[in-house]
Amino acid sequence: MNSRNDISRRDMATSAGVLAAGLLADGLFAADAPALAVEDKATSIKISAVSTIPLGQKTLVKIQTNHGIVGWGEITRVPPKPACALVESMYELLDGENPTRVEHLWQKLFRAHRDFRGGGFMVHTIAAIDMALWDITGKLHGVPVYRLLGGPTRDRIRVYPTPKALKTGPGRPFTWSGDLYEVKQLVARVEEARKRVGPDGSVMFDCHSMLPPPIMIQFANAIEPYDVLWVEEVAVPGNLEVFKRIKQHCRVPVALGERDRTIWEVIGYLQNNCIDILQFDCGHDGGISQMRKAAAMCESYHVPLAPHCTLASLGQSASFNAIASIPNFLIHEFYPNDLKGVCKPTWGTDKDFNYTLPQSPGIGCDIDEALALQHSKETGYEFKWPHSSYPDGSVCDY
Repeated sequence: MNSRNDISRRDMATSAGVLAAGLLADGLFAADAPALAVEDKATSIKISAVSTIPLGQKTLVKIQTNHGIVGWGEITRVPPKPACALVESMYELLDGENPTRVEHLWQKLFRAHRDFRGGGFMVHTIAAIDMALWDITGKLHGVPVYRLLGGPTRDRIRVYPTPKALKTGPGRPFTWSGDLYEVKQLVARVEEARKRVGPDGSVMFDCHSMLPPPIMIQFANAIEPYDVLWVEEVAVPGNLEVFKRIKQHCRVPVALGERDRTIWEVIGYLQNNCIDILQFDCGHDGGISQMRKAAAMCESYHVPLAPHCTLASLGQSASFNAIASIPNFLIHEFYPNDLKGVCKPTWGTDKDFNYTLPQSPGIGCDIDEALALQHSKETGYEFKWPHSSYPDGSVCDY
């Protein structure tokens, strides 16, 4: 039961609140409480349009909002025609949504249709949308994306290829078990790379899934004296038993993950001890959101990330933001590509070939949209399905 004094205090507090609200409405307290007078754009921002710009093998994704903030993402390794069509179709799920609900929208897109879930075309497209949503969110709050992911865990990012870090490969598909001269051909490539970087450099070997398991095991054990940082894509994804067998017989570190999309395709490698290094790709595997989750999974298994990345500077910036925020990082793949001046990243390099963190709000890469539209009208690129075969005409993996 309330006493008269309790009721009196409650009435007084209510009256004071009403009075303060009235004074705020008149602007009397605005100077002392400026935050109360700021428009809450974080909750009122909405997606108002989505568009695409095909640029050769790449497709840029632009997401617009009712507050004029624009986000950009990059689709890679999907033919431009279906890439553009997918973005247009997915807009049905994005129209009017708050772009800062990045995780919610990722789930909404990925889980929207039970029969479309996963797969290269879908996940590569979602990755670009995810980049654009993070770009908007960072710009809205005026900070680089890695500041929203817990802040930077490093000051610079080591990349390859450089004069001190090189990757080589088989050069051609090989058949099942290798003859001595074939294994020596492969070893010679590693030996040459080691000579180029010196004893204090890093050598990596990309098998491109071109070496079937028997010759893969022969080769991996033959290069042990050359101290490679890793061998990657040691088999075609899809059968964990193959990777378990290779890892059991292979004494050099094994790197996997560029074609294993989302965390659900990575977890088996970790649980079955198939992997030493994860090569998660920001553009292939679901964007910044998925890379962060994959990194956390790997951290619990003491597995570092060495991201695969053939993205242009736009997607590269997104990947740099994700990597800046995680502790278990080794080295980052990087091939400079500003799409003929379209991409203008806000990171640079130092004398040791490391890259600085993105400096501007969002993912840290500005887009010259007028130049992108101009280049998109240029002809010369037409997607062609690849066809790899052995000398006898049979189909081989790549």
